[in-house]
Amino acid sequence: LSIPAANTKLDAVLTTPTGSSTRGLVVVIHGDGAVKATQNGLYLPWFEAAADAGYATLSWSKPGIGSSGGNWLDQNMADRAAEVSAVIDWAVSQQSIPTDRIVLWGASQAGWVFPKVAASRDDITAVVAVNPAINWIRQGLYNLLAELDHDNADADTRNEAIHRRDQRLRLLEQYVDYGTYRENTNDPEPWDEDRWQFVLKNYTSDATDDLAAMSSQHVPVFLMLSEHDRNVDVSETAATYQNILGSDVTVAYFDAVHAMARPVMDDSEILGLVTAVLWPRALMAENALDSYRDYLRTLP
Repeated sequence: LSIPAANTKLDAVLTTPTGSSTRGLVVVIHGDGAVKATQNGLYLPWFEAAADAGYATLSWSKPGIGSSGGNWLDQNMADRAAEVSAVIDWAVSQQSIPTDRIVLWGASQAGWVFPKVAASRDDITAVVAVNPAINWIRQGLYNLLAELDHDNADADTRNEAIHRRDQRLRLLEQYVDYGTYRENTNDPEPWDEDRWQFVLKNYTSDATDDLAAMSSQHVPVFLMLSEHDRNVDVSETAATYQNILGSDVTVAYFDAVHAMARPVMDDSEILGLVTAVLWPRALMAENALDSYRDYLRTLP
């Protein structure tokens, strides 16, 4: 599909169930990065699980990716939320798209997007949140330390990495331009200008206030967390969601890494690549897709 949005068009994919009536629509909200509508096929198992529950799934390539116009790196989280809401409005206007129930599915960085959407609308039936982050700065530090631990980094390597992180954060706090950033970083792999501008717009992101605003809507949330997540501190995420949303959130843990894939797929790049090409469903953590399908089936 091609969806009109913000003076451009978004390249989208709609997956529908076959052989049964459709109960509603899942709207996909991506995490970070240059993501296509199907995430190069990696989203297909999620689409299939939703179809098994009687739900269509709508996903689109980020602005500037594939045939989508614009540039996703120009967006802040409010822009992303506005884009999602515009897509929902478009879907509601299409008689061929089932919108009796609208479920937001969001992963990782989407944790700073879907609470804004759910808080601002009265037609969101539920949210499925896959390893969403709470605070950008704390998440970045957690990820850095977790990767250093995973790599068994020595003391010098750890200190250098932490120093580069602190140096970059100080420059962000000073809101310097890209040239100043490049002049004052010793990062062996510096960000390009678009990425620097994107982080400048978003590095203060924190989901707490938006979750609090969302709580008044009493939208049920299925929080799917990975026990081996090195990107997001899932303990902080679970505690924050439960503290703010109370009984509206259901938390489930899976033997998985950040992308809800089995840890063995993360440890072996070759195995993960081959499996992703030949059988994407086999990448997924045990029971993750079944739990997702079953949750959708239980929605009133």
